[in-house]
Amino acid sequence: MTIADNPSARKRRALSLFDGLPRDYDRMGSWLSFGQDPLWRRALVSAVDPRPGQRVLDVATGTGLVAASLARRCACTVVGLDQSEAMLSAARARIGRDPALAAQVTLVRGEAERLPFAEAEFDALTFTYLLRYVDDRAATMRELARVVKPGGRIGMVEFGVPRAAVLRALWRAYTRVGLPLLGRVVSPAWFEVGRFLGPSIEELETVEPDLVGLWQAAGIRDVHLRRASFGAGLVMHGVRDGHRAS
Repeated sequence: MTIADNPSARKRRALSLFDGLPRDYDRMGSWLSFGQDPLWRRALVSAVDPRPGQRVLDVATGTGLVAASLARRCACTVVGLDQSEAMLSAARARIGRDPALAAQVTLVRGEAERLPFAEAEFDALTFTYLLRYVDDRAATMRELARVVKPGGRIGMVEFGVPRAAVLRALWRAYTRVGLPLLGRVVSPAWFEVGRFLGPSIEELETVEPDLVGLWQAAGIRDVHLRRASFGAGLVMHGVRDGHRAS
């Protein structure tokens, strides 16, 4: 599948941000989140809990961290999809170092908004840090649910904003000042990411205050939202309903 010929400004911003990051992406993700990002990803894999023989789609796979964790958890097969060729190159390097993983994981380039797969093709689906980068979140959620079999599990990790006033103030100070400063130490590219993250996280919180409702409207039931790390991380999971949302 090819990326849209005329991507939106949001899409272009996402692609430009991440093209220069794969070499340091995993280390920086852990560092900037004070070691919490790996914990959220592990919680995601546990919530989806793939079974041997199942086929799982990992959307916005990035450097393949979740895809590799899913494959290592059991004898399932995983398809990792991302719109960034730079990220996929890093994922290929990760997966290629382990022959067992290479036999279980396939990596493809594509967009969450237009998945190159048939309806109900996968037993489960995961995605990480995706919804802030798509223009139509409701349509994207419907598309994600479309490719999952009825009864299949869907899981997500996303950044959140602490609800307690004091924690929210500390979080805002860190994301507005601390993140850009830490990013500047590493590279100009990470400085730009540091400046972008805080506002983009708060925008999602403002525009989509009811993520559970967003999922339910896409045909996902039994939706659970866990606010981890004082609310700085969101781990969600649910089950694809038997009826496709219109």
